[in-house]
Amino acid sequence: MPKIVEVKKFTFYYSGSTKPALKDIDLSIDEGEIVIIAGPSGCGKSTLLRSINGLIPHMYSGTYIGEVYVNNLKVSEHPISEIAKHVGYVFQNPENQIFMFSVERDVAFGLENLGLPREEIRKRVEWAIDLLGIREIAHRAPHEISDGQKQRVAIAGVLAMKPRLLILDEPTSLLDPLSALDLINTVKHLHDTLNLTVIIVEHRLDLLVSIADRLVAMDEGRIIYNGKPREVLSDENLITIGVGVPSIVRLQHLLKDTFNFKTLSLTPAEFVEQINEALK
Repeated sequence: MPKIVEVKKFTFYYSGSTKPALKDIDLSIDEGEIVIIAGPSGCGKSTLLRSINGLIPHMYSGTYIGEVYVNNLKVSEHPISEIAKHVGYVFQNPENQIFMFSVERDVAFGLENLGLPREEIRKRVEWAIDLLGIREIAHRAPHEISDGQKQRVAIAGVLAMKPRLLILDEPTSLLDPLSALDLINTVKHLHDTLNLTVIIVEHRLDLLVSIADRLVAMDEGRIIYNGKPREVLSDENLITIGVGVPSIVRLQHLLKDTFNFKTLSLTPAEFVEQINEALK
């Protein structure tokens, strides 16, 4: 598969810091993958995202060693406005990127900044609004809608720009469990429908590991695990670095000496099936 992200021997120090925020990062992401990036606070997750979407080095200065490519563009040599055509970034708090007088205007904001023709803007806004299922709130003010709806509006705004890569920074952190599940199902649907590549930084791994192709775990600015979720979560040491290991995985680790599990369960349904099989 073609690589949409390539990070090569990348190290970054923020200005004034003697400790690297990222150190010797090597990471390749194939087009069409869903990749989770997890790790404790301060481990470098946000810095890695900023390096992929161009905020580093164009807005955050510092010592930049190595190379980062997105869709074959060398990030350090192209402006953020150009990178934004390839990378859609949804912030942890959608209110940081929703500020117009109506949902419809918010979805159109990025397209207007690109200077697209009015008819093309209208066409893309209508497409994104229908895709995210927010037609009924299109003319409402952002402060009148729920947190879950705000996330959908933020995603619609970046998808209207037709990126090939969608980055979500802790998208469920402000949502109740039901809204979080609804959002994750929406992201999976968008991935399948549009063949998007998706990078998600998230602590609620319970909801995500079953849809992800890869789990990348970070600690102290380094990548310490990089593989299929079932393989990475099989290592019990992952818990010790502060990664939010799913409850069902923790339970299976506790019961491994009691039951002869054939594989690691990522969902309660898988776990129940394995228990029933072991009890036969």
